[in-house]
Amino acid sequence: MTLVIEQPVRRQTDRIFFTGMAVVSAAAVVLGFAPTYFVRSATLPPLTLLYHLHGALFTAWIALFIVQTSLVASGRPDIHRKLGIAGALLAAAVFVMGVVVSIETLRRNAGLGGAVDPRMFLAIPLGDVIAFGVLVTAAIVLRRRPEAHKRLMLLATISLLTAAVGRGLVQLHAAGPVTLFAGTDIFVATVILYDFASRGRVHPATLWGAGMVALFKPALLLLAATPAWLAFADALR
Repeated sequence: MTLVIEQPVRRQTDRIFFTGMAVVSAAAVVLGFAPTYFVRSATLPPLTLLYHLHGALFTAWIALFIVQTSLVASGRPDIHRKLGIAGALLAAAVFVMGVVVSIETLRRNAGLGGAVDPRMFLAIPLGDVIAFGVLVTAAIVLRRRPEAHKRLMLLATISLLTAAVGRGLVQLHAAGPVTLFAGTDIFVATVILYDFASRGRVHPATLWGAGMVALFKPALLLLAATPAWLAFADALR
């Protein structure tokens, strides 16, 4: 029989869980991007302005996500709501920059060290940012429903972790499309399991958001093998 946590206790465990997930997400980003961004070696070519902006915006999103979850956990939803406007603007900038960098990566013919056709690889970063944009938009629309809002925001942030997880796997010599998705799926599974433990069922926002992260992105990669997608990618070059 499933043990469902009572409402007052659930509120406290929610604060711990969502703040903890924000911190773990930040750790994944720092560990994944440390060699190529945060502590980039002087032996590597310098980053262009575009990639500096990309890194700064995505880092700012992770930092703001930690701040926002911490504000809720500390009982300051008033400040959380005020920062929400800045968060929405930052999310829009992250989305636009994500699309721009995805196209730039295609034009540079980059993608898992040449192991994947760059045109097909385009589906991975584009899938990340599309899922992020959809989930953040839904979270903003549902901002007056905190249970849905916080789950959608968390899953939107998890969607952005694919690149960080991928770089971590490169360091372990275990990178590949399947392992990339499996890495972020672990985060998704954690949210689902938490819902089961705390509520006795999976929240609808978790189901919907998990589908975007765990199902939509691999489906987009499958689509990337079709002539229509390859023609689309060629047109972006």
